[in-house]
Order: sequence, then C-alpha cells, then structure tokens
Amino acid sequence: MARLAQTAGLTDVQQEILSTVRDFVDKEIIPVATGLEHRDEYPQAIVDGLKELGLFGLMIPEEYGGLGESLLTYALCVEEIARGWMSVSGIINTHFIVAYMLKQHGTQEQKEHFLPRMAAGDIRGAFSMSEPGLGSDVSAITSKAVKDGDEYVLNGQKMWLTNGGTSSLVAVLVRSDEGHPEGTAPHKSMTTFLVEKEPGFGEVRPGLTIPGKIDKMGYKGVDTTELIMDGLRVPADRVLGGVTGRGFYQMMDGVEVGRVNVAARGCGVAQRAFELGVGYAQQRHTFGKPIAQHQAIQFKLAEMATKVEAAHAMMVNAARKKDSGERNDLEAGMAKYLASEYCKEVVEDAFRIHGGYGFSKEYEIERLYREAPMLLIGEGTAEIQKMIIGRRLLEEYRFQG
Repeated sequence: MARLAQTAGLTDVQQEILSTVRDFVDKEIIPVATGLEHRDEYPQAIVDGLKELGLFGLMIPEEYGGLGESLLTYALCVEEIARGWMSVSGIINTHFIVAYMLKQHGTQEQKEHFLPRMAAGDIRGAFSMSEPGLGSDVSAITSKAVKDGDEYVLNGQKMWLTNGGTSSLVAVLVRSDEGHPEGTAPHKSMTTFLVEKEPGFGEVRPGLTIPGKIDKMGYKGVDTTELIMDGLRVPADRVLGGVTGRGFYQMMDGVEVGRVNVAARGCGVAQRAFELGVGYAQQRHTFGKPIAQHQAIQFKLAEMATKVEAAHAMMVNAARKKDSGERNDLEAGMAKYLASEYCKEVVEDAFRIHGGYGFSKEYEIERLYREAPMLLIGEGTAEIQKMIIGRRLLEEYRFQG
C-alpha cells in the first residue's frame, strides 16, 4: 500500500530502523491490539519485543548503552507504533521523557547509575507533574519536599501517571522551599526527585503507594495511576541535577519532547484511521457501486489525507528544530495542537465512512474513536498550546512603535 506522510532526508540507518519498527507493528501489534484493548490488558509481549529491538534505548547516548538516535528518529518510530496501538507509544513516551531529562539535566553519577539500565529496558521510567486539583496550572502544585539531614521527606498526591504501576523509576515534581525565601516565584521553588520503586500496585516502597489503575474511556492496556507519598524518604543525591529549585525548567524541557511525541501519536492514529477508512470505502457497496466512487466519500478521503500530511510535516519540523539545539516550544506547541485536532477529525471521518459498523466493537475504528480524545488533553490541552503559541508569537513579532 502506498503510504502518506513520507519523510525526506532520512539516513540509511533511520530508514532501516523505521522499516524494522513498521514491520513489527504490522506483525506483532495490529493483529492483537483491539483484543488487548478491550480486555484492558497490559501488552507485555509487545513491550518485550520492543525491548529486544532496543527501542527503550533509542535516544540514550551510545556511551550509556543506547542507540544515540535523534528526536526525529524517535518521533517517527512513535508515529509507527501509535499507528498500531496508541497505548504502546505511551509506554515508550514516559520512559523517554525521564531518560531525556536525565541526559540533559542529571549529574554524572545519576546518568551512569540509571541510563544504561534504562537503555536496556531493565528500568522503566514514568514522570509525574499533575495532581488531583491541579489541571494545567503547574504552579499550583502542593506536594512538598522537606529537607531532613541527608534526605528529603516527600508528602502529597500525584495524578495521571502513565506507567505508574509498571515503572521502576518516577521523576516527581514537588515544591521544595529550602533555599527559596517566601515570596519566591512558584516555578522557582520546585524540584524534580528521582524516585526508585518496585513495579506493581499498593505500597511499592515505604511511604509510597500506587493505587490500582484508573479506569479510562480509551488509552487502555497501559497503566494510568495515582501516586501517594506519605513520609516518603528520598536521598539528597536523587534530586535531579543535584540542585533544588530547577524542577520546573527540567520538566518543561521534558514536556517539549513529550509534545512532539503526542504530535507523532496523533499522526500515527490519523494514518491508521485513514487506512481503515479508505480500505472500507472500497469494499462497502451502496447504490450499485463501492462508496469510494461516491463524490461525497472522495471529498472526505481527500480532506483526511491532507490533514495527515499537514500534521506529519509539522511534527517533523518540531522534532528537527529540537534536534538542532534551538528552542522549539512554538513548533512543538503548534505540532501538538494541530496533530491532535486533525487526528480527532480524521478518526471521526473514518468512523462516519464505516457507518453503523463503526459503532461495533468488531471494527478497529471503534477503538480509535475512543483513543483520539486523549491526545486533546495529554501533555497540555489545546487551550494551553494556544497560550504558548500566542505568547511566543508576540515575542517574535514584537511591535516596534
């Protein structure tokens, strides 16, 4: 089948990696994804396969046992994986945000301790910013760390951890007032802690509890959880970067990577929805001919394909901008916003093409229809992206009067 969303200028190595991932998705993910999703079953066999492929070390530098690939390579792999099942791409994404934050901001000891095992997939990462009453207002974090000798004592409740149960390392953002006088701006009194734990649910280490999975409309299979800290003691050498007060900036840097990832997921899901829609339109007959021959359906397919292409182009641009070392919050915000909105629209159009059968759990489009809404809120809502985009545009186009 001819494919949309081709990427120009890839190296032979990048093309080989993508070909391998695409083959894995077609053979190992798509045939089983809907069944696993309906059972809300963790895709252990798929995760083990990704581990064998070395995907958990894709962006980790070679000196730490990874493949040392670019954000673009990673985003294109995520696009392929999300085309098979978006939940699997979520398992990869949270792991890589933590690995990226360690690579960019960790101490040398932290890098040497965690990154080789993360590259091998022996340590799985998760990160935690949100709280039950927080939403998009990160400055309103109430979870707190208090210094006690050579340790910090953490208390508070976090929300919406992807990989909350299966992870063994969580990057947790909390408020830490030590060294930051009263009146300090909220974002300057936050610290990221690297919290090691046992995989599983319940009390996974003294003072740290992971309740059961949150039951969700879609995005099933992957474990999404709360995290409760009640007197959790963390050594001072597990402050990311070794210095308090930098957590907000570290997390935002990681979230930029995450937003490119969400854009890639939107592209992947939209591609799959287009494939399902264009395929069904050529098989389903009405009024004596395939519905693909009706002009109304051709118009719909044309709009869907154009949206897939546009979203992919913006996602690739955002990834390349980050790889160049330049600030990419504008491009990442635009890509995340456009890809998630277009994904929702392409999925809905494919759903409409399927007619009544789209409402049946026997058809894959039903699963995609429930998964697409998560992209509208994950890694920042559309409204947050618009705020970021608007502010950055005003910086770039400041009126000179």
